[in-house]
Amino acid sequence: MLRVGLIQQANTADIADNRARLCTKMRALAAKGARLIVNQELHDSLYFCQSESTALCDLAIGIPSDVTDTYSALAKELGVVIVTSLFERRAPGLYHNTAVVFESDGTIAGMYRKMHIPDDPAYYEKFYFTPGDLGFEPIDTSVGRLGVLVCWDQWYPEAARLMTLRGAEMLIYPTAIGWESTDAPDEKERQRDAWTIVQRGHAVANGLPLVAVNRVGHEPDPSGATAGIQFWGSSFVAGPQGELLYRASDREESEAIVDIDMHRSEQVRRWWPFLRDRRIDAYQGLEHRYLV
Repeated sequence: MLRVGLIQQANTADIADNRARLCTKMRALAAKGARLIVNQELHDSLYFCQSESTALCDLAIGIPSDVTDTYSALAKELGVVIVTSLFERRAPGLYHNTAVVFESDGTIAGMYRKMHIPDDPAYYEKFYFTPGDLGFEPIDTSVGRLGVLVCWDQWYPEAARLMTLRGAEMLIYPTAIGWESTDAPDEKERQRDAWTIVQRGHAVANGLPLVAVNRVGHEPDPSGATAGIQFWGSSFVAGPQGELLYRASDREESEAIVDIDMHRSEQVRRWWPFLRDRRIDAYQGLEHRYLV
């Protein structure tokens, strides 16, 4: 069994406080036996992509930097693997939405740069983030081979499948998703249900456990164009048959420990041998945008 810690947090404009609260929570989870701790998307700051401002690019950090040094030192202190989500400054004017995984000895085990970049009202990520160029490559750690993706990637079965075909033993999605205030209540529930269903489907289709960690709480839109985003939390863990092992509140901060049976995928894939039965001779065309 792998003990996994999840942190669902409400953020403020105080980056130092956000980071300090995360570190305190990670220490508490490690004390309860967590060997892997997963954080939400862009966890150090507010979700700044609600508006377009070149000044907000100042939030980006280098990798490595004093910020990554903080998480590196914490991983080493606690002896745990930590999944972080950072706004990466790669070069002047070139930025990525990047997940950085720290090994339990404090080294950087690997990085994943978000591949699918949305551009919707209150989610103006294309303004800030260059699409990733590291591919869908799992990250090898002392707790397993982690298929780390980020938020909008979670809607794409191709991303989960390619991580699986490259040997991922778990799918992980740091996330920042929520409701726009003018949506009707039934529409809000449809959106949240779809978000959960599609990821549980990735778990089933690939026979892997899946961890999705979302932020929670209301964050105002600094431009005033919308009433801001109510992040819906609802972080969850699914097993390789899509079974829900844990689900957090849609309103409250949450820190949780979930035990995941890392050997269960072997049995599930024997019962449901989807990888065996794939018609790899008949999938031509998936590399095209559209075929009509």
